[in-house]
Amino acid sequence: MGSTTRRIGRLVVYLAWTVALMPVQAMGLALRRRWVARLPCFYHRNCCRIFGLRVRRIGQPTAIRPALFVVNHISYADIAVLGSLIPGSFVAKTEVARWPLFGWLAKLQRSVFVDRQVRSTAVQRDAIAKRLAAREALILFPEGTSGDGNRLLPFKTALFAVADRGPGDIVTVQPVSIAYTRLDGLPIGRRYRPLVAWYGAMAMAPHLWTMLGFAAIEVVVEFHGATSAAECGSRKALARCCHERIAAGLAAALSGRRRPDLPREKRRAPAGGDVAAPVIG
Repeated sequence: MGSTTRRIGRLVVYLAWTVALMPVQAMGLALRRRWVARLPCFYHRNCCRIFGLRVRRIGQPTAIRPALFVVNHISYADIAVLGSLIPGSFVAKTEVARWPLFGWLAKLQRSVFVDRQVRSTAVQRDAIAKRLAAREALILFPEGTSGDGNRLLPFKTALFAVADRGPGDIVTVQPVSIAYTRLDGLPIGRRYRPLVAWYGAMAMAPHLWTMLGFAAIEVVVEFHGATSAAECGSRKALARCCHERIAAGLAAALSGRRRPDLPREKRRAPAGGDVAAPVIG
């Protein structure tokens, strides 16, 4: 499935691209430059091109700050896909900070690391709230882990409390659904979705090696209507509202009911390596 030459070539280009950009971002952070929020988008867009991730966007990410983007989680590839569209930082598990390379990249994107243990929830919540108080954008995976890409897991609602900051201090919350829909131009069925979904006890290295062999992987990302804790009435109601919208977006993308149309010039483009962002609705 895919050639060894393609896999190795992609890895070499990715590593060269990453090594070239890491010191630039590090310098920007040290000098407190404003462009450090935008550089990761540029970096991730090119990572998507390198790995053949064809990102199809429906809707628009909110420009209001502070903002909390609530997204379902399917694969490590979600980071590149979402990072290419949203100028923000991720809320990640603490173990990610210890990963070689990926942990360094997460730190350079100013990720907030949480351990999801009940006894530390207040500490994690305060860390996220501090970033939102600085009028930043954060990307949260409320399932707490990645799923199989066929269905949405229950949300862990504790961290939704960061969106309830009292009257006159509103955090905009935008649900976002992500779905992997096509491999090399063919629809992905339930049986083959584990080729792109990374979850459970799957080892990363062999899974990544398989993904690198595909010429193109289509990903549909839908930005749903933004809301807030004040609008929903409570933390749990906010989590429920986000869950319903994301579940509907995931189901629609997998069924093909919400599939972005490609611009005419993109329809004639080769199968791999391009990133389009048409908007519907």
